[in-house]
Amino acid sequence: MKQRIPDLPPPVAAAYDSYSRKARGQLLLVRTILYETAHSLPEAGQINETLKWGEPAYLTEHPKSGTTIRLAWSPKRPNSAGIFVNCRTTLLDEWRVLYGDTLDLVGNREIRLALGETLPAQPVKHCISMALTYHQRKPAQ
Repeated sequence: MKQRIPDLPPPVAAAYDSYSRKARGQLLLVRTILYETAHSLPEAGQINETLKWGEPAYLTEHPKSGTTIRLAWSPKRPNSAGIFVNCRTTLLDEWRVLYGDTLDLVGNREIRLALGETLPAQPVKHCISMALTYHQRKPAQ
């Protein structure tokens, strides 16, 4: 059974409304994938949708199983949008091994999405699941 995707909180909706039409459509699709993925992972727990740095952000709260995922677009890069994670995680290194030939991975925190191209849904879904469970999976420091 498909879980219902929550309505956008007004401040988050305003952030999405500030994005270009193409970016908004692409990132709202990523948001849907994020919620569907979270619903399929009981260990991810409750997702809190908020703003961080004025951008839509998604964090696991109960339990704190994962790292924050931000969805962002900037007019400085009008033809792309990004899925961002904390730069102190090892996620980008892991994703490069798995999806270095499939995804545009930038630095130590971004999956860059080309607007106007088909979203690579399966790799994005897997990366989201890894971010939502990051603290449960990472080795003890």
